[in-house]
Amino acid sequence: MIYKLILGAFLALPLAGHAQQSMLQSGQLLKDLRILAADSLQGRSSGSRGNQMAQEYIIKRFSEIGLKAFNNNYRQPFKIARKNAADLDGVNLVGYIPGRSEKAIVITAHYDHVGVRKGEVYNGADDNASGVGALLAAATFFKKHAPEHTLIFLAPDAEEMGLQGAGAFLDNPPVPLQNILLNINMDMLSINSKGELYASGSFHNPELKAFVTQVKPRKHARLVLGHDDPQLGHNDWTNQSDHYQFHKRDIPYLYFGVEDHPHYHKPTDDFKEVNQLFYPDAASLVIDFILLMDKNMDKLPPRK
Repeated sequence: MIYKLILGAFLALPLAGHAQQSMLQSGQLLKDLRILAADSLQGRSSGSRGNQMAQEYIIKRFSEIGLKAFNNNYRQPFKIARKNAADLDGVNLVGYIPGRSEKAIVITAHYDHVGVRKGEVYNGADDNASGVGALLAAATFFKKHAPEHTLIFLAPDAEEMGLQGAGAFLDNPPVPLQNILLNINMDMLSINSKGELYASGSFHNPELKAFVTQVKPRKHARLVLGHDDPQLGHNDWTNQSDHYQFHKRDIPYLYFGVEDHPHYHKPTDDFKEVNQLFYPDAASLVIDFILLMDKNMDKLPPRK
C-alpha cells in the first residue's frame, strides 16, 4: 500500500508540472509578442497601416480564444485628438468573458507604439507587445476557468498619444461605469534582468496590498510593490499608462510593469531583447493576481 502511494505521488509530479505549464502557454505567448513586434507592423503607430495590421491580428486571437464582443464587434472606434493636425481615427479592441456577476474587472494592455522615426522602426516589443501577449494569455486562461466576475479585455489605442484610448473607453463604456470594480493594467512585462515585476498602485489603493503580497513568486519573476507615491516625482507611475484614466474616475487599479531599461522608446526594443524566462513568469504572476482578485472582490470596500 505504501509503495502504491509513493508510486502514485511520483507519477503525479510530471502531471502537476504540465498543468502549471499549460496554465500559460508560453509558446503562444512568445509567438503573439513576436508577431506584434515584427518589422512588418512598422511600430503600430495610431492611424497607420501597421496599427491596422495589429488590430486584425488581435481580433483574430480574440475570436480564436472565444471572447464575446459587445454589440457583435470587437472594435470600439473613437477620434484621436492632435494639437496641430487633423484628428486620427483610433480603435480600441474590446472582448469579454461573462461571469456569474455583472460587476466587472477591466484588464488592459495598449497595442499602439510610436511607429517609424527618421527611417527607423520602433517595434515596441516590450512596450507594449508584451502586455498584449499577456492579455491574450489571461483571456485564454479564464476562457477555460470561468470567472466569478465579468472580465473585460481591453487593448486600447493611442496610449502613446496621451492615454486617449482608455479615456474614450471610459467615456463610452460597454457596461455601466459603476459596475467596473477594478482595472488591472499591463505595460512592459518582458525585459528585466533582476526578476522584478512591479505592482504599482497600492499607495492609492491600499486595500489591494494584502492581495499582492499573497501572490507567490515564480522561478524567474516576483512582484515588487512601489512606484506609486506622488513624492517620488518622475518615479511615480500613477499617470504613466492607461490605468491613470481609471484612477481619475476613482476606479481602483493595479499596474504591472518593469522599470525603464536601455531599450525603452528606442528602435532596439525588439523581440530579441525579450527575457524569455522572465516574461512567461511575469505574465503568470498577473494571471495569479487576477484569479485572486476575482475570488475576493467582495472583500474590498465599496466603490466611491
